[in-house]
Amino acid sequence: MSHVNPDPEPERTTGLEPGGGVPPGETPPAESSLPETGPREPHVQSRGWAKAPLTLILLLVALIAAFFLVYALVLIL
Repeated sequence: MSHVNPDPEPERTTGLEPGGGVPPGETPPAESSLPETGPREPHVQSRGWAKAPLTLILLLVALIAAFFLVYALVLIL
């Protein structure tokens, strides 16, 4: 990979004063935040939810639903 220098070249950049300053009213030259991309990282695929946490969540939801069902039956009777 070749490295790209993000700094502007004063001789070829318009709007720069001698010494590299920018006069009032001019927009400074754009800079890139990253001159190059980083190393390639392989994507690690997750296997989704584990069985134990998913089972606990479903059990909790079932208990809450059963509670409200029993509560509604008690109010009706």
